[in-house]
Amino acid sequence: MNESTPEKRRRWREYHELCSAVHRLWQERDYRHPLPPCPAFPADLIGLACGAKTRAGTPCKITALYSGGRCKWHGGCSTGPKTEAGKEQSRINGRKGGRPKRQKPES
Repeated sequence: MNESTPEKRRRWREYHELCSAVHRLWQERDYRHPLPPCPAFPADLIGLACGAKTRAGTPCKITALYSGGRCKWHGGCSTGPKTEAGKEQSRINGRKGGRPKRQKPES
């Protein structure tokens, strides 16, 4: 298992940004074949672990990483709702009892 360092995670993100750019170009061409080749994955990044600090204080060992270089548990905090509808839904969800039940249509 590869030890996670800020330098390796930076290179991981750069690789994913490059591959995303290749896929965006492919999308702009209306997904016409063949798929443009992505650069080769760096050999020293294979098996790279998340490396975030767990509650126990040890580094996370999960190797299934997102493009940011962290696992699904350590990817970062939610930034919260941005739209007015999302903020209103958040207020409703936070109330005691949650969302009001829908009334059944009368038959």
